[in-house]
This record gives sequence, structure tokens and C-alpha cells, in this order.
Amino acid sequence: MAVESLGVSSLFKNRFLATILMSGLFVQIGIWVRNFGVLLYVMDRTHGNAYAVSLISVAEFAPIFIFSFIGGTFADRWPPKRTMVICDLFSGLALSVILGFLSSGAWQAVFFATLASSILSQFSQPAGMRLFKLYVPEEYMQAGMSIYQTMFAIFMIIGPMIGTFVYQHFGIFVCIIVTGIAFLFSAGTLLFLPRDHAETQAVERMSLLFDMREGIRYVLSKRVLSALGGCFLSAGLAIGLIQPLGIFIVTERLHLPQTDLQWFTGINGLAMVIGGVVSMVLAKRIAPHIVLFIGMAVSGLTIAGIGVSTIVWLSLLAQFLGGLVMPGIQISINTMILSHTENAYVGRVNGILNPLFMGGMILTMMVAGALVSWLSIVWVYLFSGMLFCIGLIALVPIFRKHSSALATELGDQA
Repeated sequence: MAVESLGVSSLFKNRFLATILMSGLFVQIGIWVRNFGVLLYVMDRTHGNAYAVSLISVAEFAPIFIFSFIGGTFADRWPPKRTMVICDLFSGLALSVILGFLSSGAWQAVFFATLASSILSQFSQPAGMRLFKLYVPEEYMQAGMSIYQTMFAIFMIIGPMIGTFVYQHFGIFVCIIVTGIAFLFSAGTLLFLPRDHAETQAVERMSLLFDMREGIRYVLSKRVLSALGGCFLSAGLAIGLIQPLGIFIVTERLHLPQTDLQWFTGINGLAMVIGGVVSMVLAKRIAPHIVLFIGMAVSGLTIAGIGVSTIVWLSLLAQFLGGLVMPGIQISINTMILSHTENAYVGRVNGILNPLFMGGMILTMMVAGALVSWLSIVWVYLFSGMLFCIGLIALVPIFRKHSSALATELGDQA
């Protein structure tokens, strides 16, 4: 695979990227059919019991805290292609076991469909990042990430429709079967990837705990990675504050029926698709740390604007702008992680940084309702915007690093 042949326009023809995108397509179909199938099934079985519905989120997000760092450590120790194939195979086969429980009347088994996939993804996702670093040249990494992220944004729009359609027309059994087949197809697609490099096949002789400690030391020793950790945490805290409150913006601030929330989520998803395409086009022209700075600043301003606004078109515009920069934030963070992390540490770095975001988000989600009662929804949104601004402060070391590197380069040329 010649590096020089990888122009941005030819990225789609790149064997690795095409394979990963096809695998991601199958996984996204499986995830959305499973998520909405399980959600609607639990709603039907429990007559909308809030506790039962909340358990779905627990099954989806709890493994991130428990297994993310462990999964990332193993992803650094194991051959990445084999890890991804085995995880997808186990995801597909585990769902066949769940079908057996459902057939016997144990409907609660659907929770384990989400739990099993979520656990295995903590091993598969960092392995995929390692493969990305191996096979995509650094100068095209931002464009490749943009394509990948755009696919996720598209599924944020069409995924709920696909999952709802399959459940309403065929029921939970077909949802589980479709999900299992999708994961098996993903595993089959990954077989077309190049064989794992010899250096990735060597089995580490150090203990697991030693590798985990080394991962923490590595992140703390890298100024860029530590700064990204601060960004992850502040963004997670900010998003968690407003995550459950969108319905109240629609009903209390804009005095619209709650069903109009769909227009806000829809325009956000559309903006994310457009933002992903724009990020792909501009990937070679704007450095990722600048994209991240702009994205964080715009997110802070638009969130504050949504909280303050009582004008529908202005709120929709702010929602659109916020969605437009979100792919840039995600793409630039992933690009910077891969660019500043040695391949041997990619899994552990992901395993450390991702829980910071999720932990911050869930922490503020728990207190968002109380804060609204204590203050008001306007102040909660303003506070969320401020947290994004605090995240900008964490980026200062990254700008200093790039400024020093540029000064050195100019000095050498003089």
C-alpha cells in the first residue's frame, strides 16, 4: 500500500479504510437495530417503567467505566485485527444465546444483549484505533477520521428509523437476529484486512497491572495527551448537564409541544453530517488543534444561546451550529490522540481518556435535574457553556507546543 497514492480523493479506494467503513456500516446497523429494538421491547413489556428503561443505559454505559482501561490495555497486548474479528464474532454468537433465553420466556435477557456488545466494544474499539494508526498515513489521518465520523453522524439520523421499523414490523426476535448477523458480517469483512504485523503479534511478558501503570505514566508524561484529558472531562461535564434537558427547552423556553423535540434532534443530526463532510474537505488545510479550539468555543456559545433564547428560529440556528462543529471536535481529538501516541500505547490512552468524558457526563446528568430546580434551566445551560470555555484553557499547552515547534522551524530556516 503506497503512501504516496493516498490522496484525499482516493481515500475511499484505500483497502484499509474501505474495509473499516464496511465493517462500521454493519456494526452501526446492528447497534441501532439492537438499541431501539431493546428500548421499544422493554417499553412494551414494562408499560413504560422508567426504572426498567434506565437499566438499558446502565447496561450500555457501565462497561465503559469497568472495562475501558482494561480493554485498552489488552488491545495493546493482542494483535489488533484478530481482536476485532473475535470481538465481533462473540457479539454475534452471544446474541444467539440470548435468543434462547427469550424463547423460554426470560425477556430480561434483552438487557444482556446491550451489556455483552458494550463490553466487547471496549476491546474492539481501541484495537480499531491501533489499526487506523498502522495503515493510514499521518497526513491523511484527519481526513480518514472525518469520513468515519460522518458515517456515525448519518446513522444518528437514519439509525432510529431503521431500528424502529424493524421492531414494529418484525418484533424483538428479528431485531436480535439482524443484530447478530450484522456483527458476523462485520467480522467477515474484517478478514480482508492485512495480516497483523509481526510486532503486533508478540505477546507481552509484563503483567497486566504493569502495563496499566505504564499507560497512566505515558498519558501524564505527554503534555498534549494530558491537555486532551482536560478537554474530555470538561466536555463530558458540559454535555451531561444538558443531555436530559432538551425537552424542557422545547416546552418551557419555546412553549412548543414536546413532540417538536424531534425537529431539534433532526437538525442537530443533519448539521453533524454536514460538519463531517466539511471537516473532511478542510482536513488538510486546518490543523486539528485549531479545529478543536473553534469547535469548543462555538459549542460553548451555542449552548449558552440555546439556554437564553426564547425565539424558535434562533434556537434552531444555535442547535444547527452546535451540531456543525461537533464532528470537528471528535475528529480532531481522535486525530491528535493517534498523532501523539506511539502504537504500543494507543489502546491504553483511549482506555484512560474515554472514561473521563463518560464519567463527567454521567456525573452531571445525575445532578442536572436538581440544578434546574435550584437555579433555572437558563443558568444550567449558561454553566454548561462555561464548562466548554474552561476546556479551552486546557488547550493552552497544546498551542504553546505548536508555537514552540513553529518558532524552532523558522529559526532553522533563517
